[in-house]
Amino acid sequence: MNYQTNEQLSELRLNAMKIEYQRQSELPAVSELTFDERFSMIVTAQINARRDAKMKRLIRAADLREPGASLSSIDYDPVRNLPRKDVMALSDCEWIRRGNNLIITGATGVGKTYLMSAFGREACTRGLTVRTFRVSRLLTDLKIGFGDGSYNQIISSLIKPDLLILDDFGLKRFDVTMGQDFKEVIEERSRAHRSTGITAQLPVREWPSAFDDLTIADGVMDRIVPNAYRFNLKGPSRRPSLEVEQMSQSEAEPSTEAESE
Repeated sequence: MNYQTNEQLSELRLNAMKIEYQRQSELPAVSELTFDERFSMIVTAQINARRDAKMKRLIRAADLREPGASLSSIDYDPVRNLPRKDVMALSDCEWIRRGNNLIITGATGVGKTYLMSAFGREACTRGLTVRTFRVSRLLTDLKIGFGDGSYNQIISSLIKPDLLILDDFGLKRFDVTMGQDFKEVIEERSRAHRSTGITAQLPVREWPSAFDDLTIADGVMDRIVPNAYRFNLKGPSRRPSLEVEQMSQSEAEPSTEAESE
């Protein structure tokens, strides 16, 4: 192995290329490959490393409620009212690039948050930016921002992500101020053709009842619902089965993560 080349790769911070270069120098069989073939392997190693690092950064920044969620581990039991073909149709995340929305409703524990997080994680693997907020936390941040002068900055930051996930919509009633703040976020994202994902226990038809001001409710509904894909999950709560699986996993080797809300 050429020591100088190895040091230069370190200086350039091309660590994946350095590791692959070292690996090749230790494998006699690699000598049977052409220079172009070996060099291609070295470059590919660096590209893959950067892609992996970017994906991990995006997932961390997304702050998903279920960071280990994956579309590949979704349970399609018929009782859940979750057709596999509908999930697969959205798995390429083109709906995010088009600026469409996603609404997932259902009772507590049926897996709304898990499914939304799985879509969020898939978006990150495809190089899209994602951020997640509980609706109550979002409104609190906006209220604080209005008081300390950072309101516009917060709104601007909420427009940037390709997908903004808003979890637990409708758990707390929106007074006029809260409703106006929420509408501001939705309007700005709609104007920028950015996707919003919302989970809620309330059926969509009952969303207006969560607002004190029906005019604000109409504005929110008009900007979210018409271009949204929708899943209405059913079936028993999945949380008890999750707790049992987590207990068994603590006594054995780690396995794939169970699905929960």
